[in-house]
Amino acid sequence: MLLAPAAGGFQFWQFPGRAAMRMGQMPKPQANLYLVGFMGTGKTTVGRTVALRLGFDLLDSDHEIERRQKKTIPQIFADESEAAFRVLERQFIENGHPPERQVVACGGGLIIPPGMLELLKTKGVVICLHASLDTILRRTSANRHRPLLDVSDPMERIRTLYAQREPIYNRAGTIILTDGRTLGDVVQHVLRAYRREAGDRPRVAAAGA
Repeated sequence: MLLAPAAGGFQFWQFPGRAAMRMGQMPKPQANLYLVGFMGTGKTTVGRTVALRLGFDLLDSDHEIERRQKKTIPQIFADESEAAFRVLERQFIENGHPPERQVVACGGGLIIPPGMLELLKTKGVVICLHASLDTILRRTSANRHRPLLDVSDPMERIRTLYAQREPIYNRAGTIILTDGRTLGDVVQHVLRAYRREAGDRPRVAAAGA
């Protein structure tokens, strides 16, 4: 606030505070957030709370594909093939969901086919969740809904798959460890990374103008 001389006394000039200026200069991010990473790293669980905090909708790519195909993922693998399922994942990313205000929990192999990670980065902010292989085995052991782990030695299968996928996960962007942390702690780290990276992205509407 500034005092300035005026007829009959002083006039008060009120300037907006820093918080108000920041609010005017930095609108809330609207870009989609894509959570990627190996199965069992907590993408859907973390995504649900992050979406609530942001006021966004949560989409799980696996669930959306199942809903649209009216088949479970194991059925798609058995009736068609893994390659056919990867085509459905690409179609979902290309044009199967809204362009803003979505938190998308991506299937563990979604970014593995050539070009998929690059495509995802054109759609929004990509954050990779990570967990140790022991944690992944513990989190996935009770779930029979994962056709890639329907084998006699799930741990060996996890090691093999992770070794194949790790280089791509490492290129995905910010990596956040979910081992030994509370859900609230992981969510805070995701929100911080999202807000930082979303602030550098143009709005979808502006890009299409």
